[in-house]
Amino acid sequence: MYNSAPTAGVAGGAQRVRRRRSAVWTPPAGVQARAGYWVGQGWQMVKADMGTFIVLTIVFAVLNGVVPMILHGPLIAGFHIFCMKKLLNRRTDLADLFKGFNFFVPTLVASLVIGLLVGCGTLFCIIPGLVLAAMFEFTYLFIVDKRMDFWPAMQASHAVIKNDYFGFTMFLLLMVLVDILGFLCCIVGLLVAIPVTIAAVTVAYKEIVGFDPRTAETL
Repeated sequence: MYNSAPTAGVAGGAQRVRRRRSAVWTPPAGVQARAGYWVGQGWQMVKADMGTFIVLTIVFAVLNGVVPMILHGPLIAGFHIFCMKKLLNRRTDLADLFKGFNFFVPTLVASLVIGLLVGCGTLFCIIPGLVLAAMFEFTYLFIVDKRMDFWPAMQASHAVIKNDYFGFTMFLLLMVLVDILGFLCCIVGLLVAIPVTIAAVTVAYKEIVGFDPRTAETL
């Protein structure tokens, strides 16, 4: 008679490993946003490899335009992976953008839930929508770096942001301003502004949370 106990044991062990990996992270305390510094570091990253970032942004924009909403989350995650590798001084290439599809389901659900919450919040005098958008700006990085599901990742992002709601909302507004300036520069400026803002969020995450060494080894 076939014995399924070993298989069940292996599956249970894998689930426990995944749970432990998410559980080891402890929310930081006393975090203060450094909006100008992070955006400045994002600009430095993009400036150092401008051509690649522009091509990456074009591919990102085209795919988002072809399949709106569905691909947004995985592509954002892939963009973060590209920026993470830059910060780790790893070799990067355009294929990194598609590594976000390894986290397709949690990033898709996260993008839909965040979009719904921010949209509802914006209906109430805009400010709640801005705060909600700020609350969840590290969600995709927690999914990629800590291998969290969408809801624990959203909770983890909020755990960071709640240390300084005002400062992180100002960080979000500064990034929005960067995107607006990019749009005003004959729209072409968005090809620089978009990667600067994504890079800035990645820089902030690395400074506050830090990359998981196991994730860094596999990028």
